[in-house]
Amino acid sequence: MKNRTINVKGADVAIATRHGQDYISLTDMLKAKDGDFFISDWLRNRNTVEFLGIWETVYNPVFNYGEFALIKSQAGLNSYKISVKEWVEKTQAIGLQATAGRYGGTYAHKDIAFEFGMWISAEFKIYLIKEFQRLKDEESRTTSLEWNFQRTLSKVNYKIHTDAIKERLIPPRLTPAQTGIIYASEADLLNVALFGITAAQWRQGNPDQNGNMRDAATLEQLVVLSNLESINAVLIHQDLDAQDRLVQLNAIAITQMRSLSGLNAMQQLANPGAKKRITK
Repeated sequence: MKNRTINVKGADVAIATRHGQDYISLTDMLKAKDGDFFISDWLRNRNTVEFLGIWETVYNPVFNYGEFALIKSQAGLNSYKISVKEWVEKTQAIGLQATAGRYGGTYAHKDIAFEFGMWISAEFKIYLIKEFQRLKDEESRTTSLEWNFQRTLSKVNYKIHTDAIKERLIPPRLTPAQTGIIYASEADLLNVALFGITAAQWRQGNPDQNGNMRDAATLEQLVVLSNLESINAVLIHQDLDAQDRLVQLNAIAITQMRSLSGLNAMQQLANPGAKKRITK
């Protein structure tokens, strides 16, 4: 992530992401300090070393306690001096980082940066925390707006998707001319009721496909086709002629396909493991 910037008491202070956490530029913070003051001056203080050691103990599983003990024993002495780079290399610390390049400088985890702010001034520390929190609140609102937008867009796309499925899968309502034709076989009567065309018409329109129209059918269509076969048998026993049966079967096919389109149960039939995942 690119650096973000906050303005604290007239100083532009960069904030970068390291290890998934916010790190604040101590180099930028020093611009608000009156007089000469260096990060190495802060780092040689015994209280600073103790604070950094405790922070690393809590958050850093690879912290080198042996090297830390040696540094702590010398901290505060007039002859003692250590740079951020040396501190990181010797102790494997993660709370401080010295970087080069466009966004170079010394960065510290926000917990440590807030502590460093006190060395500039108590007022600076308070405004640093205030501006940092303002930035996080702003980012949170932006994230929430983006999430809501994505959620709304997802709903719109889902509606477009389901409408497209229905347009493709829902059988067409037959015209009076179609229902007036007596088809050669009961199989084709069912084909026309569900697919709107006969097997021969399908083969003519799909010369490059292997198999027949039922091989290319969706799971929903096959379920409805099975139901239509049973219903057609009942209608035949009722002595209904082919034209009347076709009208009824077409209406039933339309109703059942509308019910099955997008139904979770159909997905579970197609993928037996889906139900288990859904109900977790």
